[in-house]
Amino acid sequence: MVSTAAEPDTEPQKDKDVAFETRPTRSTKIKDSTSYTAFRVFNGIAIILVCAVTLYPFLNIVAESFSGEGYIRAGMVNIIPRGFNLTTFEVVMSDPMFWRNYANTVIYTVVATVIAMILTTTFAYALSKKHLKGRTFFIGVAVFTMFFNGGLIPNYVLINSLGMTNTIWAIVIPNAISIFNLLVMKAFFENFSTELEEAAAIDGLTTYGILWRVVIPLSKAVIATMVLFYAVQFWNSWFQAFLYLDRRELYPVTVYLRNLLAGATGTQDLGGDPGESTQIAANVRAVTMLLTTLPIICLYPFLQKYFVRGIMLGSVKQ
Repeated sequence: MVSTAAEPDTEPQKDKDVAFETRPTRSTKIKDSTSYTAFRVFNGIAIILVCAVTLYPFLNIVAESFSGEGYIRAGMVNIIPRGFNLTTFEVVMSDPMFWRNYANTVIYTVVATVIAMILTTTFAYALSKKHLKGRTFFIGVAVFTMFFNGGLIPNYVLINSLGMTNTIWAIVIPNAISIFNLLVMKAFFENFSTELEEAAAIDGLTTYGILWRVVIPLSKAVIATMVLFYAVQFWNSWFQAFLYLDRRELYPVTVYLRNLLAGATGTQDLGGDPGESTQIAANVRAVTMLLTTLPIICLYPFLQKYFVRGIMLGSVKQ
């Protein structure tokens, strides 16, 4: 006689599973407290006000550049142009020298930024290595030049003796390294993962190979930030060119617009009528500021995502 074991009753377990599955789930979302909600509202309002205060001067400059002379003198222009006209734009932009100087600015900015980034990146990477012999000395020399310099006349004598006057090198070489940017990049490289560099060295990469193939591709944030800083610096620079360049065809656009603003270039020189001089004098400042800042403003959106991360450099340690 074969005895069969009684099958276990699984119905209660099934009922439990069904009950568990059909049980309504409670929301895990934590509600914001009243104080935190008030803080978020206050913070949003404050940010909007700061943005408005920051944006208003630029909108006012744009409005004045397209407004008539009488409305500007009467103080009736805010953020909407009054007495719309393009007289100053037509006079300035019809001059071939304006476009020649604008091209010079682009060339100077690109060449100077490339040279500055090469020198700053390599110098900062070397200073970030604590085993570098003489590291303290080199850092001290860099910081010393941040507070002390030879002065205007010695610098001019040096540039002149080197034969760099009336050349592009007088613009791009003297300010090739910004000590502030150098220290920022040095701080970033000091926090870079040493494990990645050691792994690359084991794979056979040299120091230059590690920098070019490992460090730089992973440093887009700081590089984009430094590119923006240097580009703005060289684009807005005019005193170096005003000091070392004597030929008008070598001027950057900032010197051209500075001369126009100062009255060094009159309406007759630009091919305009004498009657236009009053109109130009009224809104030339707005036009010059708009034409000078517009390219950098157009460049910023492409670098914004890197810039936001770049300004947080050094805030997180390993």
